[in-house]
Amino acid sequence: MKLLGKLLIGIILGIIIGLAAPEWVVRVLVTFKTLFGSFITFIVPFIILFFIASGVAGLGKRSGKLVGSTVGLAYVSTVLAGLLAFAVASFIIPMLTTPSEAVEEAGGLEPFLSFEIEPLMGIVTALVMAFVFGIGVSKTGSEKIKAFFDEGRDIIELVIAAIIIPLLPFYIAGIFSELAYEGTVFETLSLFAVVLILAISLHLVWLVIQYSTAGALRKQNPFKLLANMAPAYATAIGTMSSAATIPVTLQSVKKNNVKENIANFGVPLCATIHLSGSVITIVTCAMAVMMITPELAAPTLANMLPVIFMLGLIMVAAPGVPGGAIMAALGVLTSMLGFSEAAIGLMIALYMAQDSFGTATNVTGDGAINLIIDKFSKS
Repeated sequence: MKLLGKLLIGIILGIIIGLAAPEWVVRVLVTFKTLFGSFITFIVPFIILFFIASGVAGLGKRSGKLVGSTVGLAYVSTVLAGLLAFAVASFIIPMLTTPSEAVEEAGGLEPFLSFEIEPLMGIVTALVMAFVFGIGVSKTGSEKIKAFFDEGRDIIELVIAAIIIPLLPFYIAGIFSELAYEGTVFETLSLFAVVLILAISLHLVWLVIQYSTAGALRKQNPFKLLANMAPAYATAIGTMSSAATIPVTLQSVKKNNVKENIANFGVPLCATIHLSGSVITIVTCAMAVMMITPELAAPTLANMLPVIFMLGLIMVAAPGVPGGAIMAALGVLTSMLGFSEAAIGLMIALYMAQDSFGTATNVTGDGAINLIIDKFSKS
């Protein structure tokens, strides 16, 4: 919640500076926004490479059939959550936007300094390399390469936790100061609250769907199962991290009579691969940003379906720090949807405003995955 407060302060200060400060002050923030945005673009391929490679390599030490069924079910859940978000957002968001609410790509202010930090590889290249090396290490058991990717993951997570997350409020302030200076900030903010309420409502709907499915398969009351997961949900809202919530999630899952060996295996694994709540938010917010940004194509099933499938894979790379999911997803938004710097800034602001609720949905949904795996497991 501390980060959310800082982001809100960043938004408010950015708007005030954009409306009332001299132009040179706004340009200082725009300069920081430009340079920091370039740094984020540089880091994203490393997030995908090191986190996916490390995660996939680690799966090789576990039971193949159990890993396959858990990963497959988590992926299906994530994709279906994204499709639900697309269907609902396609119906609701157009009613909330009008042509006058379109947010033009800000172009009236130039930064004092501008240079681009070229990424060492593209998003797809990083993704393919991650799976090639991850699967290769899991098959060969190469400890040296596994250690390389594990240590690389730790370094990138440190960069996110120590540099990117602390500086995000200033980046968001730069985005909103520019929007305020251009005169489009209030039209943008008018959509924010409704989109966030929509995303959180979809989180709850998806949890009911997940536990109704698990309850039907196990012949148990889904709402009682869901109630038993309440401590995990509440803890995740406070920690904003699936990884940090694992101990509480384990207790809650075992309270639903999931076998201990299944829970001990499935909960830590799902904490890194099952991010259905995050995907719901990313899809909902991305569609809202696309609808108010003239430079972006209107969201359709044809252009969003590949994105949803790719997000299911990219979420494996989501670091266990606040905002990790949106950091991992930025590559998809830029490479597949053509998101500009301004659109990325809006996405980060929207996502971070509800990050705790998305994380709570992720960890609570992990309980449903484990219930279903436990039902069909012979161990």
